[in-house]
Amino acid sequence: MIHEELQRLEGLVARAVNKIRQAERENAALREDLVRMEDLVREKDEVIEHFKNQIKISKIVHNIPAGGKASAELREKINNYIKEIDKIVAYLSE
Repeated sequence: MIHEELQRLEGLVARAVNKIRQAERENAALREDLVRMEDLVREKDEVIEHFKNQIKISKIVHNIPAGGKASAELREKINNYIKEIDKIVAYLSE
């Protein structure tokens, strides 16, 4: 009788250990997923900030007085800088 009860308890312990190990594996997988998701959110935040900056720069360009050769050159330079920054961001995102 004691032997049977001991075997039953050993079986319960073995099942509990298996469930704990499974929970630990799931926990590790979820932690890895969390890290990946945090990285993804960080990347998305950076892209959003880039677009916000691009909008701000575009507004500055459009607010430059529309007269004279110097302002046209300045607009062209700023637009070229924006294009180059976009290329760099696209390259870094790959």
